[in-house]
Amino acid sequence: MLSPADSPAPEWLVAPDDVNDLATAVWPASAARDGDGVLTFAGIPATSLAQTYGTPLLVIDEDEVRDRARAFRTAFDRAAADNGTTAQVYYAGKAFLCTSVARWVVDEGLRIDVCTGGELEVALAAGVAPASLGFHGNNKSVAELERAVEVGIGTIIVDSAIEIERLAAIVARTGSTQRVLVRVISGVHAETHEFLATAHEDQKFGFPLAEAEEAVARIREIEGLDFAGLHCHIGSQIFGVAGFRESASRVLELHASLLEGGPVPLLNLGGGFGIAYTRVDDPTPIETLAAEIVSAVAEGCAARGIPMPALSFEPGRAIVGTAGVTLYEVGTTKDVELGAGVVRRYLSVDGGMSDNARPALYGAQFSARLASRAGIGAPQLSRVVGKHCESGDIVVEHEYLPDDVAPGDLLAVPSTGAYCASLASNYNHVPRPPIVAVRGGRSTVIVRGETIADILSRDAGIPSADAERP
Repeated sequence: MLSPADSPAPEWLVAPDDVNDLATAVWPASAARDGDGVLTFAGIPATSLAQTYGTPLLVIDEDEVRDRARAFRTAFDRAAADNGTTAQVYYAGKAFLCTSVARWVVDEGLRIDVCTGGELEVALAAGVAPASLGFHGNNKSVAELERAVEVGIGTIIVDSAIEIERLAAIVARTGSTQRVLVRVISGVHAETHEFLATAHEDQKFGFPLAEAEEAVARIREIEGLDFAGLHCHIGSQIFGVAGFRESASRVLELHASLLEGGPVPLLNLGGGFGIAYTRVDDPTPIETLAAEIVSAVAEGCAARGIPMPALSFEPGRAIVGTAGVTLYEVGTTKDVELGAGVVRRYLSVDGGMSDNARPALYGAQFSARLASRAGIGAPQLSRVVGKHCESGDIVVEHEYLPDDVAPGDLLAVPSTGAYCASLASNYNHVPRPPIVAVRGGRSTVIVRGETIADILSRDAGIPSADAERP
């Protein structure tokens, strides 16, 4: 027998008493099993969705997105009011942005944060008011900045001295006035993957605290640039509030010193709030996040004898992450002997790292459940893998699934609403899957799935029909 230390399963993974159970934290609230054991979302069977749209398929629960957006707005509004200020919540579009999602979050009172010209155009195409947009990015091109100023974007978060000068030239040429925030690096090391931490000193985003005063002084010299305040983001997929509290304290030191040169009306503390991907993940409740972070800012301002600024926050994953579930069809199964009688079952599905790059990028963990029926087998240590030509093409690294899973079954992987569609690719020339919204027993395509014809259309070496005509 393998000892626990040698077991191929991580310590946190425990064989479930019921291989068909649904851990509440990782599924949208509407997820359930019907009388036949089929997973349903907003009352629609997974089998029906797969039959209609094919697999892989990303299913987004609209009510889940709306409910979480509204919960963030309500929690931060309440916390801000309790501490004598106001708060704005921006949806971080990089998590997943399409015109439908943009409209949902705006309907619920949120603004939207974009970080490329492409995301800006999606928000504009959705009819979002430019004044309610914020524009991030460490390398905004001159063309992107010109477009943002042209449409009247609400706020540009400047990330470098070069960007300040680019904006200076644009507003001088156009006679525009542009509101800006300065992104700073607080030096707080978030407890997350190295690639998700954005406030340590050795990385690409923002100004170190020691250089920020000079950046602000330069902005204040430029007619047409309106310095509105500071921005800081410490990372992503963060549980707890300790990192946010410490970051706020450090940024408030700079905020207080900047008040000597003029007003600093706004402090944006970013986002990065974590969600559950497995049953053992324990994300901090939205209400706790809001109350404790805003209180920390209020305490810091009181200690320094400065007025409370208006506040902004930028949740993305925490709004859309658990609203998404990806459906796959099992193609092959393979048992691999690990020694001492331990077997891991490999379940190959019809998608993979082209629709979910997160496990390959930074070892992200996910869960899975049999979706097309109730399993009747015993829990079997399993690994869900994709169809791509990479041994690292893993969708779910560790999971217990029923040992009767077979080719043709559907598997559902929850918490795929954030950074899966955003990071999707055509690796191995696999088309990106459709994205379907579900609500009240109805389903709607919100992003069309690609076809092989779409992929071939970009290959300039294929003669066109017109070129073949005499």
